[in-house]
Amino acid sequence: MSKSQNYTIKDLPEDERPREKLFKYGPKVLSDSELLAIIIRTGNKQKTAIEIAQNLLSIDKRGLKFLTELSFEEFTKIKGIGKCKASQILSALELAKRMAASNGGNKVKVTSPTDVTGILMEEMRYLKKEFFKIVLLDTKNQVIAIENISVGSLNASIVHPREVFNIAIKRSSASIILVHNHPSGDPNPSKEDLKVTKRLVECGNIIGIRVLDHLIIGDGQFVSLKEKNMV
Repeated sequence: MSKSQNYTIKDLPEDERPREKLFKYGPKVLSDSELLAIIIRTGNKQKTAIEIAQNLLSIDKRGLKFLTELSFEEFTKIKGIGKCKASQILSALELAKRMAASNGGNKVKVTSPTDVTGILMEEMRYLKKEFFKIVLLDTKNQVIAIENISVGSLNASIVHPREVFNIAIKRSSASIILVHNHPSGDPNPSKEDLKVTKRLVECGNIIGIRVLDHLIIGDGQFVSLKEKNMV
């Protein structure tokens, strides 16, 4: 086929068209590029939706993981991706993250660090900035809520006990778990992490709201400071 000749997905045999394959066999048989092509919906004068999807996934060897790290502005800078396609892809990725973090409306009882990281890992592992959150627990160690405290490199000036415990008191929390991410992907604690943790643990003991743990989330892995006897 010459480079000047254009074609569309409709030119493909019916069994090779992503949407028709999904109708007939279900989504599990589709490749990542075919699923992405369905989200993108349409191609342009140069490429089909499948080719645009393949190009997107080939930009970085991390594939889908790479796409989760892109902002709206970064998507629109990619050839073949305008505002509409960028919005569609970001919406699908955000839904996937929220589904991974969803507990189905049931209260989660925290018995180990993995109970918390199971909720927050997919949301926090790809973040490009450090986000500090607190998990609020009731007297039965059930999750009341998860609240954002700060965004930025973790230090004592950003994570102030006033903000942390003001929220915990308002929500009648019996205890809290601290959680933040390392954009580098390495969850090992820094000196500042330990310093902030110690300060919040001390304040919690005075107020009567225990800090049970501080979890640091990396890329698919985490560190529990309690398990390392640092809390």
